[in-house]
Amino acid sequence: MSIYNKINAGFSLGTAGPITSGIEDVVYIFNQDDFVLTYDTVNPLIIKDITAVGTAKVYKFEGTNNSFNTMSKLAKTQVGPRYTEEIDFNIAGLSTDVKAQLMAMGYGRIRAIAINNYKDSDSAIELFGAVNGLIVTEAERNAADETLDGGYKIKLTNPDKLKEPYPPRAVSIAPQSGTATYASTIAALEELVA
Repeated sequence: MSIYNKINAGFSLGTAGPITSGIEDVVYIFNQDDFVLTYDTVNPLIIKDITAVGTAKVYKFEGTNNSFNTMSKLAKTQVGPRYTEEIDFNIAGLSTDVKAQLMAMGYGRIRAIAINNYKDSDSAIELFGAVNGLIVTEAERNAADETLDGGYKIKLTNPDKLKEPYPPRAVSIAPQSGTATYASTIAALEELVA
């Protein structure tokens, strides 16, 4: 029995952990082909391990003042539901290194991990682009834009006609011994950071 074709639980909103909007000002980005994802066998919406191929690294992008945002939107198609996934963030820089990274993200496929401000959930940490990856679809720079001090506004989203078959996957990585927690997942991600 698949969890995707039958309702199997209910939910209610509680006052103990009210939902909180937004994500933290950090995004972990890595090349799609550089890491292998291991899915939970009971619930494929959960990624339980991320393994580097060779010496590949995860790159950490940090921002300030709510400069990052994520979005997932359902699109009904003839073959079933698909999801458009997006991550918007700002880059306060203008070097040739920044431009080279933007070009690489525009041509190659990447995956991105965001950390929600709402932590009372097994989806506090989410991966975007699990199946089809993400590419830079917008990179806008207005030199006179004082809000970004002339930096770039970036949008990562699915390549044309390649929406995701599932919503963003939860990332929940256990330590060597024990069960997965928020702290163990962050520690595992930080170990992969360049």
